Amino acid sequence: MPVPAMPKTEGQLLEVFSSIQGEGLLIGWRQIFIRMALCNRHCRYCDTPFAPADSCRIEDAPGSGNFRDMGNPVSLEVLTAILGEWISRGRGLHHSISLTGGEPLLQAEVLGTWLPVLKKLLPVHLETNGTLPDALRPLLTYFDWISMDIKLASQTGQETPWEMHEEFLRLAGQVTCSVKVVVGENTPAEEIEQAARLMNKVAPETSLILQPVTEGGRIGITPSALLALQAGASKIHPRVQVIPQTHRFIGLL
Repeated sequence: MPVPAMPKTEGQLLEVFSSIQGEGLLIGWRQIFIRMALCNRHCRYCDTPFAPADSCRIEDAPGSGNFRDMGNPVSLEVLTAILGEWISRGRGLHHSISLTGGEPLLQAEVLGTWLPVLKKLLPVHLETNGTLPDALRPLLTYFDWISMDIKLASQTGQETPWEMHEEFLRLAGQVTCSVKVVVGENTPAEEIEQAARLMNKVAPETSLILQPVTEGGRIGITPSALLALQAGASKIHPRVQVIPQTHRFIGLL
């Protein structure tokens, strides 16, 4: 008789830390960030080394900025012990848990075990590149917020996966969701307008967030170009916001 498959409870992590959310609709809230390894995209502006390693970084105490190494993969038991201590030590401090990456949904099997437990600790926020709808589908009910990227070819250097983004957004729009596009001086208006049309078609109540690309600690697009992109998108989809990476400007992770 075959042995039944055991659920996977160990995940490949990059780091676990406590900080202020610097992007999107939850900007300003304190979160526990679980940064997961692996990514299926290779965006040229990405500043995260997402390859799995033998160890990951764990902050010693929430917001301390001091890290220790911990061996990978990390078990659910070890992770929840760390998070439980942080939450009990600072009651009311953390708004939610943010699963970020890399691309967290590449470890969907692990998340299937982790999410029921994590959600009992704090609400859960997913940051995702919006390209893995089949991985999202069985996990959708565990997420309280989803921050989805639309990966524009002008910024990533790769073709925009429009069909995948549309399928993903149909699912993500069932919970509180926002869609982020990174824009730069070379972003054509046509790209943003296509994103706005997709949003208006699939998730008309969802905010489209234009995030100016950050280059060398500075915004990599002029104010006039940024306003022009917002103006063009707003004619198609009325919920268009401009939100930069604020954590970069206050020196936070």
